[in-house]
Amino acid sequence: MRKRHEENQDTLPGKVIEFLTGAAMVLDEELKVRLVTPGVHQLLGFEVPLGASAPRILCGDSPKRPLADALASGKPIQAVIPRPISLEETRMVKVRSAPLPRQGGSQGWLLLLEESAGGSSQPELFQGMWTQEPRMKELFRVLRRIAAADVTVLVRGETGTGKELVARAVHDLSPRRDGPFRAINCAALPGNLLESELFGHVKGAFTGAHKDTPGHLQLAHRGTLFLDEVAELPLELQAKLLRVIETRTVIPVGAREPIPVDLRIVSATHRSLRREVEEGRFRADLMYRLRVIPLFLPPLRERKADLPLLCEKICAEMNTTWPRKIFSLAPAALAVLERYDWPGNIRELRNVLAYAYAIGEGPTLQVSDLPPELFEQGPSPEQVWVTPPSPDTSQPAEKRRIQEVLERTGGNRERAAKILGMSRITLWRRMKHYGLSTSHEDES
Repeated sequence: MRKRHEENQDTLPGKVIEFLTGAAMVLDEELKVRLVTPGVHQLLGFEVPLGASAPRILCGDSPKRPLADALASGKPIQAVIPRPISLEETRMVKVRSAPLPRQGGSQGWLLLLEESAGGSSQPELFQGMWTQEPRMKELFRVLRRIAAADVTVLVRGETGTGKELVARAVHDLSPRRDGPFRAINCAALPGNLLESELFGHVKGAFTGAHKDTPGHLQLAHRGTLFLDEVAELPLELQAKLLRVIETRTVIPVGAREPIPVDLRIVSATHRSLRREVEEGRFRADLMYRLRVIPLFLPPLRERKADLPLLCEKICAEMNTTWPRKIFSLAPAALAVLERYDWPGNIRELRNVLAYAYAIGEGPTLQVSDLPPELFEQGPSPEQVWVTPPSPDTSQPAEKRRIQEVLERTGGNRERAAKILGMSRITLWRRMKHYGLSTSHEDES
């Protein structure tokens, strides 16, 4: 096997791929390794044999397998994974995937690997945002670098993930930090009012316009303008905004003469602007102007390891304003928080903790302090009380891992086998060995 591995590394395709992309692996549709470039061995610290399961190599026995989940479901992903170098040191490796079309309609993958900065698991505070997740630390590193570049930035993220905090970080770390920071939500106002708020108006432009009033574009002169929910901007205003970006001037409503403006635009959306362009709801030329630097904020459900840290920091803030003081979370309460999907993200977490401060008593947040909607996705409060928060050590780790992956895939054994890095037959045998149900066919 070692000879075969070395031959594979020395092949021209492997050298060409590494020359173009750096350390990389090529996978087939079954997520098996078919080609490895020379840099992979140095980066991972061990040789990757051909035919091995990529999820097993990269995820090991970890119960959290977002990389394996994404590959098995056919979705591209960027992830940061730990790779032990020694007993005392761990290297963080960034993995990016790109789909490779193959004959017969099947799909393989190209995995690009590189060493990631910020491998420490220690909590990090960055411009009001706390994390100990490598993915967020990587985002912080990128923000520090792009802040100095005076280019437009587009932040993509679900509601409540902290898009305005990212925009403020870009402003505060930039040469424009001494200038104004203006923010406007493009979804909060009807088109006619939004136009006046953005571009300003002159006296007599419309009924009620009693004086010249500058808009946010003028008020952000020599500073930063944050356009939240920019995908909601009406098409006619998109054309006017594009002209501002191209000419560095703004014409207020009712005016004829352009006014010079010098500002940086940071915009945000929870939608895909590319999809909005395809649907005819957003101008392609404006999208390319706004999307010079795209940033992606992960939702809270993908940052579950940050939940204890975020609860601790939010409670520390609330302890200064609420009569009740919370200094710890009951393990069962934390288990409920970790099971919830958090559609409202960190903003919803703050609301849940505010509810707990108002409803409960004492220094420990209990399950009974949490709002009812948190239990709609999982066990009732009574069930949670009797369920130990720690793993059931009476069951083998492999059995617990198989159960968890089957739950995530909705019982689809083909996807589960890919994620677990084993064949479908092996998965069936392990399920039978552990007494797990094998009677139903996979769901599609």
